[in-house]
Amino acid sequence: MSELKRTLSLKDAISVVAGSMIGSGIFIVPAVIARDTNSAVLSIIIWLLAGFITMLGALSYGELSSTIPTEGGQYIYLKKIYSKKLAFIYGWTLFLVIQTGTLGAVNIALAKFTGLIIPFFSSSNIIFSLGNYTFSYQQLLAIFFVLFITFINSRGIKAGIVTQNIFTITKVISIVAIIIIGIFFGFNLNITFDNFSPLNNQIPFNFETIKIISLSLVGALFASITWNNVTFITSEIKKPEKNIKKALVIGTSLVILLYFLLNIIYLTSLPLALIKASPEDIVVAQLIQTIFNSKALFVIALILIISAFGCANGMILTGSRVYYKMAKDRVFFRSLAYIDRKTKVPQNSLWLQGFWICILILWGNYTQLLDYVIYSAMIFYALTIFGIFKMRKLYPDVENVFRVPDFVPVVFTIITTVLIILLTFFKPLYTIPGLCISLLGLLVYHHWEKK
Repeated sequence: MSELKRTLSLKDAISVVAGSMIGSGIFIVPAVIARDTNSAVLSIIIWLLAGFITMLGALSYGELSSTIPTEGGQYIYLKKIYSKKLAFIYGWTLFLVIQTGTLGAVNIALAKFTGLIIPFFSSSNIIFSLGNYTFSYQQLLAIFFVLFITFINSRGIKAGIVTQNIFTITKVISIVAIIIIGIFFGFNLNITFDNFSPLNNQIPFNFETIKIISLSLVGALFASITWNNVTFITSEIKKPEKNIKKALVIGTSLVILLYFLLNIIYLTSLPLALIKASPEDIVVAQLIQTIFNSKALFVIALILIISAFGCANGMILTGSRVYYKMAKDRVFFRSLAYIDRKTKVPQNSLWLQGFWICILILWGNYTQLLDYVIYSAMIFYALTIFGIFKMRKLYPDVENVFRVPDFVPVVFTIITTVLIILLTFFKPLYTIPGLCISLLGLLVYHHWEKK
C-alpha cells in the first residue's frame, strides 16, 4: 500500500488555511447577524469576538501541531491526549456532520452564487416536491460541484493544491479590491453616523442580549471555523512541526483582518436596514449594486463563486485524509486506507466523503447545516484545546515546541463551553441531534472493535 507524500510548502499550507476559511459565510452571515442584533455596534462586537476566539484556537493548534506533528490532525491529537475511542467519535462526527455538513452548506452557497448569473439555478425552481420536502435545481447544481471538485482532487495532490492556490490568491485579491472600492466609492458619512449612533445602538446588558450574542456568534464562527483543516494534511506538508503553526497564525490573521474590514465597509456604506434586507442575504452583492447599480453584478457573482469554490476544494482535499487515517487505525472501512499508486491520494476516502455531502445537500438547507456543524465542532474544539495541559505532561521532552501562554487555551475553552451550553438551550432542535450523532459513535466504535 502506498503512503502519502510530503510535497506541500509553507505557502501551500497558508493557502489551505486561508482558502478553507474564506468561503460563503462572510458574504451571507453579515445579513443574518444584522437581523439578529439590529445593531451595527453589536454586529462589529460579534465579528471581533469571533476573530478573538478563532485566533485563540489557531494559536492553541500551533502548539498541538508542533508537539504532535502527525498525519490526521485533530483526530490524532484526541487519540494521543485522551483515547482511541474519543478520537473515533470525533472522526465519526467529522464525517457525518462537521466536515461534510460544512461542505454541504458551502456548495449550496456556491450554487446560490451561480444563481446570481444564471437565475435558472434558484432555490425556487423546484424539480420535484413530496409533502414539505422539495428538491431544487440549486441543490442539483450543488451536488454537481461536490462531484466535480472531488474529481479534481482524485487526480492527485498537485491538482488539488494548484487549484487551491489559484482560487485562494484570486479571492484574497478580490476581497481587498472590494474593501478598496468600499473605501473610495461606498463610504457615506451620514450612513455611518446613523448606523453607529447611540440612539440606534442601545444594548441592554440582560439575558436577551446574551442570547442574541451567542446565536449570532454561530454564524460568525461558521465563517472561519475551518482553520484547523491544515492539520489534517500534516503528512503531506514539509517540516510540519514548523510550517503548520506558521500557516495557522499567518492564515487566520489574514482572514480575521479581511473579515473585520469587510464588515466595516458594509456598515459604513449601507444602511443597516438594507444590509438586513439583502437579496438572498448576499450583502456584498447589495454593496456593489448600490455603488455601481447592476453593472458589476456579474463580476461580484464571479468573485463569490471563486470564494466558495476555493473553500470547498480545500475542505474536500483535507477532510478525506482523516477518514484515511481512521481506516489505517482499523476503526473505519479498511478500503478507505487505499492510496492510489499513480495519484498518491486516498481515492476511496475522497469519493465516500463526496457521496455523503450529496446526501446532506439532498436533506437540508444552508441554515440547518450551519447549526448542526458549529455545535458539534465547538464541542471537539473545546475538548482538544483543553487537552493541551494533559499533552504537556505526556510529552515533556519534545524539543522546539511552540508553546502558548496558559490563558490562551483556558479562555478559549471557557468561551466555547459557555456557547455550547447556551446553544443547547436556545436551539435544541438542531443541537441535540448533533450531540446524539456523536454519542451514536460509541456504538459504532464498539462494533469496529469487535470486527
